[in-house]
Amino acid sequence: MLLLAVDTATPAVTVALHDGDSVLAAESAVDARRHGELLLPAVDRVLAGAGVRLDAVTDLVVGVGPGPYTGLRVGLVTALSFGSALGVPVRGLCTLDGLAYAAGLDEPFAVATDARRKEVYWARYADSRTRLTEPAVDRPADLAGTLAGLPVVGAGGLLYPDAFPDARGPEYQSAAALAALAAEKLAAGGAVEGVAEGAVEGFLPPLPLYLRRPDAQVPKNYKVVTPK
Repeated sequence: MLLLAVDTATPAVTVALHDGDSVLAAESAVDARRHGELLLPAVDRVLAGAGVRLDAVTDLVVGVGPGPYTGLRVGLVTALSFGSALGVPVRGLCTLDGLAYAAGLDEPFAVATDARRKEVYWARYADSRTRLTEPAVDRPADLAGTLAGLPVVGAGGLLYPDAFPDARGPEYQSAAALAALAAEKLAAGGAVEGVAEGAVEGFLPPLPLYLRRPDAQVPKNYKVVTPK
């Protein structure tokens, strides 16, 4: 197996290649405004670093968010284009799950990423492999009571220390963690052993998880210009 993982749902543009046993190569760059510019060169460098060609890839995994509209689409469109060209499956994973896996905690905690507009995308976990709730978007102050006493992993926690006093890293998504989680799920047949009752598991369709409408809107009452 050669599994290529990409994620652009956070400010991190991150790529990794996994052979089913370990990560062969990985690269991440944090730049919220250059997802489209940075992703393909990063894929080229990761493949070159592992000494393989793109046509050797057998599986694709992409972070489906939640994340901001424009950045999130870059990773999804790229993964789907690769999948179509190579004829290999494209599987989605929640971006929050990758952060949870990278945190490696064996206790209840939450993951929160920056949703802008003074909000966070978040979910609760029983441990690093077991998500208990569907991803949601809320204001930090509204979550302070709900997540009281829990460590909060990710940039969303670090941005709002008043609401999340036990904020922890990693701050951004890592495709290396996403690839390792995906390889583990594939080895287990698409699920992970020891899933708690009510937990959300497995892969997702490679479709964007926006949770809200895009910032860009068609202006109201705009003037329509028609040819004479």
